[in-house]
Amino acid sequence: NDTSKISHSEEEWKEMLTPARYEALRKNATERPFSGKYYLYNEKGIYCCSGCGNNLFTSAMKFKSNCGWPSFDDVIKGERIKTKFDHSFGSLRTEVSCSKCDSHLGYLFDDGPTSTHKRYSINSVCLDFRKINTRRK
Repeated sequence: NDTSKISHSEEEWKEMLTPARYEALRKNATERPFSGKYYLYNEKGIYCCSGCGNNLFTSAMKFKSNCGWPSFDDVIKGERIKTKFDHSFGSLRTEVSCSKCDSHLGYLFDDGPTSTHKRYSINSVCLDFRKINTRRK
């Protein structure tokens, strides 16, 4: 549950990340819809920031949105993400970033089907997954 900030120069980020992750996490790029690794992924576990490992979402928070990107209706408790208004492309959207490393993750919309009415639409390339071992000893 470490929430200490992580800071790297852009050159360090370029060395640490794949080109696709660098473009999405540091340059706010968006992967093509329906192309991401976690769009239809259904394992039980934790989705974390691929830039720093910050735990962001659980598989229980994920839902099928048919929007082309993994979608979640809530965030793991604590200050995991930060949001800001994005006025690019002539529309108003809410950008979602990792609170630990300031990396872009995706966007938040208020059209989710659950009681939270939230849809965190997140680029798969911005996520890593940690499977939860459900076997009993």
